[in-house]
Amino acid sequence: MGAKLEKLGADLERARKKRDEWDAKVKDLERRYREEENTEIHDMVHAANLTPGQLAELIRMAAVSMPQVNDERMKEDGEDEE
Repeated sequence: MGAKLEKLGADLERARKKRDEWDAKVKDLERRYREEENTEIHDMVHAANLTPGQLAELIRMAAVSMPQVNDERMKEDGEDEE
């Protein structure tokens, strides 16, 4: 194997290792972000002293009064595409 090919192979292997490290870091940050987001939601619900039924009703009422927000989310998620 030529020196240039060996160098490229080593560079490729290092890049793959870095990619794997960054993928793991992204997954960890996504997990931590979701956990913190859930904690904030829980804290808001707890501070408002809402029961699960009251929270469900509040969310339902908000969804009915803000249909444009739901439409935009559906478009972003690709659910509105044909």
